[in-house]
Amino acid sequence: MKYVLVDQRSGAEIIYLDLYKGLKLKPKDLSKYDTHLLGFDGRIVIPKGMIKLSMRTSNEVVEIDFIVIDAYSPYTAILARPWLLAMKTVSSTLHIKVKYPSKGRMGELVGCQTMARQCMVAAIRHQCVGLACSAHLQFD
Repeated sequence: MKYVLVDQRSGAEIIYLDLYKGLKLKPKDLSKYDTHLLGFDGRIVIPKGMIKLSMRTSNEVVEIDFIVIDAYSPYTAILARPWLLAMKTVSSTLHIKVKYPSKGRMGELVGCQTMARQCMVAAIRHQCVGLACSAHLQFD
């Protein structure tokens, strides 16, 4: 995942269709997900389905249920409270960081303010409103 929005207020992890296809996942890999979501632009989004994926951050691996949607986003994924809780993280919007315990030490994911700003501008250009960027992290 390249551009990830960490949203402390959201209760659902999201991956966008481009990432889903980029991971070479097939429609048969999805389980049914019938609840509609509200997009950043205020429109109703009908999910394609849900998929459980392993997510690795440094030495930590957690299983996350991602909702797959086909909508515009400058991000490839949104990580929310379930991931934050599973990783036992402490996040800082001010510092654009997420810290988590890892093998007796503190692991750290550091965001990029420039990229966060570029994503926000891209979202605004696509008439997105209410973009709540709790933290923007770039994963390599």
